[in-house]
Amino acid sequence: MTFADKLSELPRFTRKFWAVFGAFLGSLGFLLFQGGKLALMLFVIMLILSIYLLLGQWSGIKRTQGTRTLNNTDFGSVIEAGTSLGVKIDLSIPGFWPMPYLFVKDRLYHKSGRELTFEATVVPDWRRRADWEYRTPAMRRGHYTFGRTECVTEDIFGLFEHRGELELPQSIAVMPQTVPIREWQQFHQMMKGTNHHSSTTRAVRETTQINGVREYNYGDRLSRIHWNATAKTGTWKSKEFERESLPKTYVVLDRCMKAYDDPEELELAVSAAASLFQYGAHRGLSLGLLSSGADNVYFEPKSAQSQQHALMQHFIDVEADGAHPVWQVLKTRISRLVPGSFITLISPEAGEAMLQLLIWLKQQGMNPCHLWIAPQPTVKDAWVKQLRTRGITCYPVQTLTELPGLLGGRNP
Repeated sequence: MTFADKLSELPRFTRKFWAVFGAFLGSLGFLLFQGGKLALMLFVIMLILSIYLLLGQWSGIKRTQGTRTLNNTDFGSVIEAGTSLGVKIDLSIPGFWPMPYLFVKDRLYHKSGRELTFEATVVPDWRRRADWEYRTPAMRRGHYTFGRTECVTEDIFGLFEHRGELELPQSIAVMPQTVPIREWQQFHQMMKGTNHHSSTTRAVRETTQINGVREYNYGDRLSRIHWNATAKTGTWKSKEFERESLPKTYVVLDRCMKAYDDPEELELAVSAAASLFQYGAHRGLSLGLLSSGADNVYFEPKSAQSQQHALMQHFIDVEADGAHPVWQVLKTRISRLVPGSFITLISPEAGEAMLQLLIWLKQQGMNPCHLWIAPQPTVKDAWVKQLRTRGITCYPVQTLTELPGLLGGRNP
């Protein structure tokens, strides 16, 4: 190793360090060569200041400890899109070096690579503890992870900066925003058309065939109580009866990249799909999903309650990444769909291609409807009338709050 390489390995000091070092050497030379009380007093001051600045290297900030608390998460680390997240960070810095303030920076990373940065200045107490609370802006759908928390402090003169990083790994999932749907008029009319009773609580009649045991619900009749299971478990149990078979119901989510001009349109489409499955879960309906994107995810129609978690996990991360139009994906999957099924197609597309797809679905024995995302006002009424003349229902959804009224038949 050459002498130049050895020099390059030596720590490089800043100009501020050399300025302080030069001032100390100057005060020492003034004491040695001039002497006197003034020189001694100047040297003692510079010595104390130099020791103080030198001890800053052992300020303890590199060994900072802390915890992060999420204030308003519903369960686990899950919130709904549009919600502001409250975060509290408690910090504890070991040591005794005077610390006038602490600059803290926290980072939150989205799965797509977006970064949210939060900064603040806090003043530690006499025990060198500090806490910081902040709120995020309205969160968008997706998975987030917290990065390293950075802590920075300076000496009282602002000459030297000392840094430390704190590892507080934590993640949070932001679910799509949903809206409660009280009634889906077209769905219940279809059920009546197949000689089924319609109810706001249950859209399916129960048979007399016992399918299992469930927890007792307040209001269950005495005839429904399963006395053997109640005696064995010590808690009230009720009989679960099989339900009559219904036409299959599918929700088709169009995720073609070319279909969405605005990211907010995709958020509306995903929120509408999630709201439909939430409606199905509350009423024990069997709903299936075909999500036509880069991965073409397919869920068989089952009780929405049993697969609600898997569906919501899918909705958290979906993007408009499909390369093929939805009609092409549907034609490859049509063999898996049961004739007579009720299909809700969620898409911002309208026009001749969409019209031919909906007509083709009717020809295949399906009962389609179009949940139209963010329609243009100039063509909204014309497209709705065009589908109605062919016996196809269309729901033009501009905002998520409109969805319950449209499905309930209260809006035009």
